[in-house]
Parts: sequence; C-alpha cells; structure tokens
Amino acid sequence: MQTSTFDSQPNLGGPTIMVRPATIEDFDAVFTAAADPAVWAQHPSPNRYRREVFKTEFWDTAARTGGLLMVLENTTGHCIGSSRFYQWNPADRSVVIGYTFLVTRHWGGPTNTELKNLMLEHAFQTASSVWFHIGSENLRSRRAVEKLGARLSHEKVNETSGKRQVVVHYRLDAPI
Repeated sequence: MQTSTFDSQPNLGGPTIMVRPATIEDFDAVFTAAADPAVWAQHPSPNRYRREVFKTEFWDTAARTGGLLMVLENTTGHCIGSSRFYQWNPADRSVVIGYTFLVTRHWGGPTNTELKNLMLEHAFQTASSVWFHIGSENLRSRRAVEKLGARLSHEKVNETSGKRQVVVHYRLDAPI
C-alpha cells in the first residue's frame, strides 16, 4: 500500500548489522565511529572527524531534520556508522538516502551493500524512487551506489557555510 507519509526512523535488521534510530544518548557512540580522518578524506567536509565539526555539521543538522540512523554490528552491538533518510517528497514518492559513513574496517566488504539494501527495501515500501546525493570527489561512494544500480542524473552546486561544493545526484527506481 502506498501512502503519503514515509517512516524515516525504521528499525531494520540484516545478517550482520542492525539499523535503528539514533537518540541524543547515542552521540558518543556515533562520534566514536566518525572520529577517524580517513572516513571523511573524500568528503566535502574533510574535518568532520573533529568533535566540534561533527557536532555542528552532522549531528545537530540530523537532530533538526530527523532521520538519523545508527548502524550496529550484530556480533558486538557497537556502532560502526550511520546513515539517514531525508527529503521525502510525497508528490513524486521519492526520498534521499545519504550522510552514510562506516568505520574503515567495514570498507570494501559487504556491510555497505547490506546497509543500502536494508534501507532500499524499506524505502521502496513507500517510495517509487530513491536519490543519493554525493560529493563529486567521493569516488568510493559513487562506485558503491553505481553497484546498486543507481544512475547519475545530474550535478548541483551547493553553497554551505561559504563553501562551494559540487554534489552529484544519483537515482534508483523501485523494481517493477
């Protein structure tokens, strides 16, 4: 059944990870996962590993807009990253998945694919298309969404806090 509302705060479970809404009490756990400079090296905001930058540019924005999800390892229960749903558009039944990061020990393996597949399965219960907004220089994330079948749609120049950045927009339509 299609609805005009979208649940941006689901609990999702897969073989190796669990995804759940983050709460204010989860800040330290999510920041610990984000505190590695390598995580942000290809990101438009490469200083996001710093606590004050992470808090103001990532955490506080997520708290205002909602949708922040934390990714937990099933075996340890530790936070290994986060992602979020945002910009639900009921008119064209689209939503964006973004702000995703994982600790480096989960790069290059199945974790990101499992995370995105869990989120896509949830999204396509309501949405007919999902968008991914990625910094143009973030080649690792671009390749990851292309592997999922997302196609480059267009570029957009954003200006945030006086910084100009090119963001590429990928689209993935629901399976028919």
